[in-house]
Amino acid sequence: MGSTPLAPDMIIPARSEDDIVLSVIVPVYNEERTITEILRRVRAVPIAKQIVVVDDYSTDGTRSRLSEEAAHSDTIVVLHERNLGKGGAVRTGLAHATGDIVLIQDADLEYDPRDYHALIRPILEGRAKAVYGSRFLGEHKAMYFWHALGNKLLTLVTNVLFDTTLTDMETCYKVFTADIAHSLDIQQMRWGIDPEITAKILRDGHRIYEVPISYNGREFWEGKKISWKDAFVVLRTLLRYRFFR
Repeated sequence: MGSTPLAPDMIIPARSEDDIVLSVIVPVYNEERTITEILRRVRAVPIAKQIVVVDDYSTDGTRSRLSEEAAHSDTIVVLHERNLGKGGAVRTGLAHATGDIVLIQDADLEYDPRDYHALIRPILEGRAKAVYGSRFLGEHKAMYFWHALGNKLLTLVTNVLFDTTLTDMETCYKVFTADIAHSLDIQQMRWGIDPEITAKILRDGHRIYEVPISYNGREFWEGKKISWKDAFVVLRTLLRYRFFR
């Protein structure tokens, strides 16, 4: 009697943190103040890791700090020759990622690497192949009202278009099995990356598992880059990947 094919998210459990390598992709642009500290925090997590840092043509002192970080055996540093945007940096990072699970980590200290254990657990236990860390489910520093509202509205649009119930589509903490990570073929070079990744995962029949994470949002004077104008890019990208290939 033939076996029943597995659904997209039915994967065989029975792996532990000791059995896998986690590829952490760190897109960086003008993060001289935080890059050394975030990489220290990433390395402090007791999981076997490959750290892929992609500098997107920083114009401050980030590159000089990265020249020191490249000496670590667990770290690959890739330097863009021109600014491509976060999507471009993540795309480059994916091309160098060789781990069993891939995780995206911003360099600005808003997200805490101590959440890695919770983020990869659903994958290790066979419950999902894609996991998002939700800032709205966990403890967090109060966000700007309009940023929070915009995020929730864009997440609502995502849920309506793709029949899901996410709480935080725009989160940085997106985690996938290697097969999903390398199938994404990212096209959006800038702020369209989050809706593109989300749309492609959902369009391919995978359900995204969410776990609560802590969040320490920074202020504009600390270097926060996204603005309300980027919401239009996100909305356009969602519609594109829902109705067109």
